[in-house]
Amino acid sequence: MSADANLRGIPSVDRMLSLPEVAGLTEENGHAVVAQQVRAVLAEERNSRLAGNPAAGPEDLVDRIKQGVRTSQRLSLRPVLNGTGVIIHTNLGRALLSDDAAAAAVNAATSYSNLEFDLETGARGSRHSHVRRWLSELTGAEDALVANNNAGAVLLALAALATGREIVVSRSQAIEIGGGFRIPEVMEQSGGRLVEVGTTNRTYLADYERAIGPETAVFLRAHQSNFRIIGFTHEPSLRELVGLAGQHGIAVVDDLGSGCLIDPSGFGLSGEPLVADSVQAGADLVCFSGDKLLGGPQAGLIVGKAEAVGRCAGHPLARALRIDKMSLAALEATLRHYQRGEATEKVPVWRMISASTAELESRGQRWLDGLASGRASIDLARTRATVGGGSTPEQELESRAISIAPGSREGRVDCYIIARALRAVEPPVIGRIEHDRVLVDLRTILPDDDTAAIGSVSRALASISE
Repeated sequence: MSADANLRGIPSVDRMLSLPEVAGLTEENGHAVVAQQVRAVLAEERNSRLAGNPAAGPEDLVDRIKQGVRTSQRLSLRPVLNGTGVIIHTNLGRALLSDDAAAAAVNAATSYSNLEFDLETGARGSRHSHVRRWLSELTGAEDALVANNNAGAVLLALAALATGREIVVSRSQAIEIGGGFRIPEVMEQSGGRLVEVGTTNRTYLADYERAIGPETAVFLRAHQSNFRIIGFTHEPSLRELVGLAGQHGIAVVDDLGSGCLIDPSGFGLSGEPLVADSVQAGADLVCFSGDKLLGGPQAGLIVGKAEAVGRCAGHPLARALRIDKMSLAALEATLRHYQRGEATEKVPVWRMISASTAELESRGQRWLDGLASGRASIDLARTRATVGGGSTPEQELESRAISIAPGSREGRVDCYIIARALRAVEPPVIGRIEHDRVLVDLRTILPDDDTAAIGSVSRALASISE
């Protein structure tokens, strides 16, 4: 067949659009979307035939059009299954919401609400009233305020208490905790002036005392949430800082980073300060995240003394940094889990932390029963998981993972091909490569997602076996 005849065999755009299967796509996705994919597929087919390749049949063209439409209409932000073994994984969205918190967010999004309306008086209300009671009860604080994230909370606290004045911080705490969040730069944006005291590894109360002057407004303590300085070290306690600050009319702001409402030591984790302890020690303001160890939505929580919280609430930045209605609704529902004493059963972060190795072992055996190895070798491996999210650095939880290793026979595939295949299925599975194998850690996949995860892994392994 001549080249011209080969090209004349390509159907027109109108003809492809008139086919029943393509017409069905148009009804679901709109004419413009489908027509664009038809033109793209026909252009590819033309180039392919010009290159001397065999002509594709109508069914193949329709399949390519369907795939193109699906790909073009797929949301960019999609659910994935976290098999990394990092519970609070920043790149994968940090904490998962509980069912109650997710439902509360949906209700807030799809209905009008009393967000800033007092149902009793009919007057304007405050959005912070919906969580103030729960935060105060759970932490022992006099008052509470919520910003859009913890960086915003710290910025607001320092701007309200120290604009134009000095903020004293230990050199060991002038830190960057990820994403470019650096304590000195936050201080600069707040309008306060940084005064560093002590050394990288040892700072004494006397260092703070020597730094006090007429312009000193705040002592800032920043929790070393994602690293540790070990060995020859010293830091004054928060209670000591509060005592010194009180003698000189200086406020104390405690940035806890992750923030914890329940003691994690029962699960083999230590060194994570409790919000209630900081409040009890007398800090004027305590700032922490909503979407880390709290296990709720992205938010920056500020609790502490009523006068200091009031100054934050009255600052112009409070409106710029305020939390949105969906996050606020999810936060309230999350806090209620703590108030009812059910956080370890209902909040996904704590369900993952508290899961026993026996439970993980049992689930792993069910995974193995449901998977076919194909060109890879599958086993259940002992491994270690981490909390992540700027909390409990250098501490790990014993875990179990599905180990997928390249097969030993001819035609084996490497770990990177396996990992890529896992990311390509729907829903994608994100694992980690360790010791020439891909691990899918079961601690960071909820039991309710096991069926979907087994299906995804099976499809990924089948794809590399073809």
